[in-house]
Amino acid sequence: MILPTNVVDDAISRIRARRPVNSHVSVNTRIALCRESLDFVLAVSDEWADAALRAKGLPDNSPLLAEDLLSGPVVVARQLQLMIQTLQAISAGQWPRLPGLPYSLPSGQLAVPVFPTNGFFDNLAFIGLNAHVRLQDGCNVDGVHGKLPDVVCAGDVAELCAVLGAGNVSSIPATDSLNQMVFEGRQVLLKMNPVNEYLAPIFRKAFSPFIREGLLEIITGAADIGSQLAHHAQVSRIHITGSVATHDAIVWGTDGEAAELRRHSNQPLLNKPATSELGNVTPWIIVPGVYSKRQLASQAQHVVASITNNASFNCLATKVIVTWDRWAQRDEFLSLLNFYLEQTPQRPAYYPGAAKRFQRFANSSISPDDRNCLPWTLLVDQRFTERGELFQEESFVCVCAETRLSAASPLQFLDVAADFANSQMSGTLCASITVPARFRKEQRSALQRCLRQLRYGSVCINQWSGLAYGLTSPPWGAYPGATLKDAQSGVGNVHNTYLLAGVEKTVLDGPLVNFPQPVWFSNHSNAVHVAKCLLRLYHQPSIVRIPELFFAAMRG
Repeated sequence: MILPTNVVDDAISRIRARRPVNSHVSVNTRIALCRESLDFVLAVSDEWADAALRAKGLPDNSPLLAEDLLSGPVVVARQLQLMIQTLQAISAGQWPRLPGLPYSLPSGQLAVPVFPTNGFFDNLAFIGLNAHVRLQDGCNVDGVHGKLPDVVCAGDVAELCAVLGAGNVSSIPATDSLNQMVFEGRQVLLKMNPVNEYLAPIFRKAFSPFIREGLLEIITGAADIGSQLAHHAQVSRIHITGSVATHDAIVWGTDGEAAELRRHSNQPLLNKPATSELGNVTPWIIVPGVYSKRQLASQAQHVVASITNNASFNCLATKVIVTWDRWAQRDEFLSLLNFYLEQTPQRPAYYPGAAKRFQRFANSSISPDDRNCLPWTLLVDQRFTERGELFQEESFVCVCAETRLSAASPLQFLDVAADFANSQMSGTLCASITVPARFRKEQRSALQRCLRQLRYGSVCINQWSGLAYGLTSPPWGAYPGATLKDAQSGVGNVHNTYLLAGVEKTVLDGPLVNFPQPVWFSNHSNAVHVAKCLLRLYHQPSIVRIPELFFAAMRG
């Protein structure tokens, strides 16, 4: 019998034995590896998405296949292409080619455009969407990239990084690993989460060029394997995507009082650098004003999609909707939310512990039905003073709360809502805000003040923050300032395919009504075709692929 410790030791021995010659991988070699992997990602995409569908208890012909295509192979293919674009610029002795010039905001912060990107026809595939990154105070145009391009150019591979993969979204362990290998110059030992370890053989095919080059090894196992890997002497650093509890167990230990004593004295059990992307009680703030029926319905669908995607097992699933208690359209909006939730088919609650979490956060005795489904649940008019857990703990299940706040005016509500999200809600990963057109036109400075005030790594206007994750040109991670002792939503960021330094937050902006209908809406009738069109576009970007993509989206 092979003891569990041998799983880690053997994997480290294998990857160290295949270490690149002279511990160096040139930029051109990394370009070639990314291109090879793009071909393999396309080749295994159906197997990848089908495996995820089955593991989640869904039938083979389910239209929800689109979700697993979009959040898996499509995201990875887009990141690989963007990485190739940046590596090519560095190979030519240039900076990463930004999609626009940096500019100063009224606050003095530097803003860097990151979407729509060049070469991927984003302005046609995602009409009306744009995103910029706000850098921290003190950053200037000369320091937009800092030393990151130099690190990428050097190509030195000295460290071994343990990536503890997420179990919910299949692209997360892949993109986290790619960041470490391609941009950070590290070998990666990826431990798959037990929830999605069925993807390990598929990942070994998709990323076989990196395995062949000695940059990647993939293992599976339970939490004890992850802990052994994180604390192994030959592992130089770790990257965790998961819960704050998992992070703290690795950093401080699980031995009760001893762990608390370490935390109190700031002497972590983990003696190496750690980056992370952890949980978030994700807010969606609805700025009061007059919305047309079409705008209100569209925004209700956006919020519902953010709740129901992946059965709500997302760290960016909306968990608290924040409204003004005097907003005239509040009741109408809440009715629309319930209507679209009822129209969205329930799906199996596949993530471990979902039933217990549902009963606790929904304050209900309901158990999963015979298909293991739990009902989408919107809890209206919740108070922080009465149900603090809804605001302070990520439920990671299909329960969303609505809370109404008092303010003297819509303008004051904006400040009150931002302060509430910052001070009363756990996490700093992402947030969304719906803004009526008239308010936006007349109160530009107030909106900018709110965007600056919100302490989140991504703030999305009229859109779900899943987009900020999936587009991969924006950096993805928590608001800066977290520490091992106070991890909040994590330390550092991933994606960041333009190699921006000093990142504070991404602001993604979109219309109140998207055109065509977003493929991530559950009632999109042609979502699988659209997802496959996007995958082909990112595999080989070409204008000739746009008509097929556009008409597929229109048929939805």
